[in-house]
Amino acid sequence: MAIQKTDKIWHNGKFIAWDDATLHVMSHVVHYGSSVFEGIRCYALPTGPAIFRATEHMQRLLDSARIYRIDVPFTRDEITSAMVELVKQNGVWPCYIRPIVLRGYGEAGVNPFNSPTEVYICNYPWGKYLGTDASEGVDVCISSWTRIAPNTLPAMAKAGANYMNSQLIKMEAIVNGYAEGIALDVNGYVSEGSGENLFVIRNGVLHTAPLGNSVLPGITRDSVLQIARDLGIKIVEQQIPRESLYIADEVFFTGTAAEITPIRSVDKINVGSGKMGPVTKALQAEFYGIVRGEKKDRYDWLTPVPVGAKQPVSV
Repeated sequence: MAIQKTDKIWHNGKFIAWDDATLHVMSHVVHYGSSVFEGIRCYALPTGPAIFRATEHMQRLLDSARIYRIDVPFTRDEITSAMVELVKQNGVWPCYIRPIVLRGYGEAGVNPFNSPTEVYICNYPWGKYLGTDASEGVDVCISSWTRIAPNTLPAMAKAGANYMNSQLIKMEAIVNGYAEGIALDVNGYVSEGSGENLFVIRNGVLHTAPLGNSVLPGITRDSVLQIARDLGIKIVEQQIPRESLYIADEVFFTGTAAEITPIRSVDKINVGSGKMGPVTKALQAEFYGIVRGEKKDRYDWLTPVPVGAKQPVSV
């Protein structure tokens, strides 16, 4: 999906024009992938735009930077406020928000310490990540590419370099006719998709892999776990063998981009009946009810954007 330009981008505390947000080709991030980032949705509620779990996303951004020893010259609250102001100034919602912290133009070589830290925030319209029919379920495959192993790249950091592994998983799936790939970890257990966490339902029990299986600590993943607890759904976080996907009653992805997307088949084996199951449907109903303003925001997940009388931009 092509990116639709907006007017302003936030850069190191100032708003600049979209076309002025450029990097030198010798920036450290270009050569060594030295960036951490977030993906956040701003929803259009009847009361106006609201950013989903803004504080949690910004905390994960700073945690990712800390893991990679990148000093960020802004606090969590400052970056959160910048996101709110950016959406307000651009007047575009619903939208996707992309904060990114990167190492810029400094010294050549792997050592990153003498390259300056640059912080950008962009927002732009973005629809369904896995296609317009994703609500009906997507067809996926088990990837031949293994998820990054412990003590290689830190899976708990949402880092640009980590997503080279994700690109291999995604490209392989696409060229073989699937919407997405599921990666196994270094020990052959289910890890996650190229950019999504994964849940498996069997006999009414909700299973998901623990963070030790090279899993990103997803914000939407955490949201689903909270909703499931409130709905009285039993949750098990443990290693998931590959074959569990083939005999599951329901399987679904979660993520900022994917939201809650049911999986229709894995390796051409139907998941359950091949249609969205009751547990996935119940979780979806609660999640979308909150982010669309149809249900009370009982978890305080939404940060309102004060925009006055402006009207949302359709996606």
